[in-house]
Amino acid sequence: MTAETTYVGMIGIGYVGLVTATCLAELGNHVVCMDIDGEKIAALKEGRIPIYEPGLPELIEKNRERMTFTTSLSDIFDRCELVFIAVDTPLTFTGDADLSRVFAVMSALPGLSADHHILVMKSTVPVGTGSKISSELARQEVGNIDYVSNPEFLREGSAIKDFLNPDRVIIGSRDAEAGEKVAALYKNLDTPVLRTNIPTAEMIKYASNAFLATKISFINEIANVCEEVGADVTVVADGMGYDQRIGKHFLNAGIGFGGSCFPKDVTALKQIAGNSGYHFQLLTAVIEVNELQKRRVVNKLQKHLGTLADKTIALLGLAFKPNTSDLREASSIVLASRLLGDGALVKAYDPVAIPYAAKAVRGILLCDDILSAVRDSDAVVLVTEWDEFTDLPLEKMKKLMRRPLIIDGRNFLDPQKIRDAGFTYEGIGRS
Repeated sequence: MTAETTYVGMIGIGYVGLVTATCLAELGNHVVCMDIDGEKIAALKEGRIPIYEPGLPELIEKNRERMTFTTSLSDIFDRCELVFIAVDTPLTFTGDADLSRVFAVMSALPGLSADHHILVMKSTVPVGTGSKISSELARQEVGNIDYVSNPEFLREGSAIKDFLNPDRVIIGSRDAEAGEKVAALYKNLDTPVLRTNIPTAEMIKYASNAFLATKISFINEIANVCEEVGADVTVVADGMGYDQRIGKHFLNAGIGFGGSCFPKDVTALKQIAGNSGYHFQLLTAVIEVNELQKRRVVNKLQKHLGTLADKTIALLGLAFKPNTSDLREASSIVLASRLLGDGALVKAYDPVAIPYAAKAVRGILLCDDILSAVRDSDAVVLVTEWDEFTDLPLEKMKKLMRRPLIIDGRNFLDPQKIRDAGFTYEGIGRS
């Protein structure tokens, strides 16, 4: 080990952990990546990447000499002072974040190493987790470990860009020197570094995602009103976005948000507030609007087709957003389940997510291409705005479909082009 090399540990090589580890290696660090999933570690050693993220395989290959993959925690604590935790924190049935994986790491710390270490939390954890961890370290008499909160703000599909060109870096710590050592990892990035206490850093993560989710539910409510009064939500959103106090981001009306962050974090923040004795009414509405929005597509289909029993509906897109294979909390899952419940046959195509979809969306027919999905269908619903769907083979589709009906769940398609091709087109919040 040379004096210039910083060795960093990463516990948990899921989406956040793998992207963060790879980007830290790109910044010149050697990263020891640990996960309890032996098959995943074996695959990574062989160069097989378990997730879909544009540019990630190439960046891992570029930095392979600076990345070590292991299933042993001691490999990390023997070599690394800075140890990131990036394990899952899914919701429990109560709506609270499940911290069992975080505290499984805590329980393994005694006896690993007597050297000084800094635990850096990348997992999204509720406000107050830092205090619980400090208490746990004190209870275990693990006295040579500092704790720093360093929340992530990665967007699936553009995660590498987000890490290497961040809007900000948040570092929450009690010990100033520990915070400085974590800040030093980002010294070559041109971005503001905000130093806070630990609870504030934890809250910044939740508040950021909750606000963005609120913008989405707000514009979806506006879209629903636009349908009633004859306005076009796409133009409304454009007009709103010119106001710098509002901005254009996250004002795209559609069938609701999904993914691993927004639904979980909004629910968890609502639960954090509730556990503290405060009823977060706004987030209650955000969640309700999002759930109802996914079901409005069914109403649109019923308006055109009547009963959906024995109808065939083709879904274009399964992933919760383009440029990812992630199906967690995807609108497609809710929509497919509702259609199946109404007796419809559901077919689907996605450019990337099909290999991951069999377990996530049971009961639907997965297809290898657009034309296979739309064959003999009574309607097509665009669920995910993949670039591949920009120029649909409309003439071929019309010949294969029983009814020329397209529901554009993301306002992604050109309405006039669709109608000129002889289709009935309906978007979200568009007259």
